[in-house]
Amino acid sequence: MKNPPDLLPGTLDLLVLRTLARDTLHGYGIAQRVREMSGDVLQVGESSLYPALQRLLLDGYVKAEWGASVNNRRARYYTLTAAGYRHLAAERKEFERIVGAIQLVLANA
Repeated sequence: MKNPPDLLPGTLDLLVLRTLARDTLHGYGIAQRVREMSGDVLQVGESSLYPALQRLLLDGYVKAEWGASVNNRRARYYTLTAAGYRHLAAERKEFERIVGAIQLVLANA
């Protein structure tokens, strides 16, 4: 199996926000969902996920509550806020603009 690709700067926040737009999840659940939704291509490690979640918390894009996981362990569950939904929409639009520009360069190179 190939090594997972490096994410572009800012992409992790976008992926986390998109994942939380569907469901309230704990950190491990977010990492698993990203892996599943990407067809096992993208893997998010704890060393990058938890700082991203902390950043999103401080920015007011997500909120967190303690709860019990499926195996009855204490876990912090993250939920998107109204500001998070707005930020996701804006970031997604900007990401699609950049990807489109990259595709133009590749097509015309």
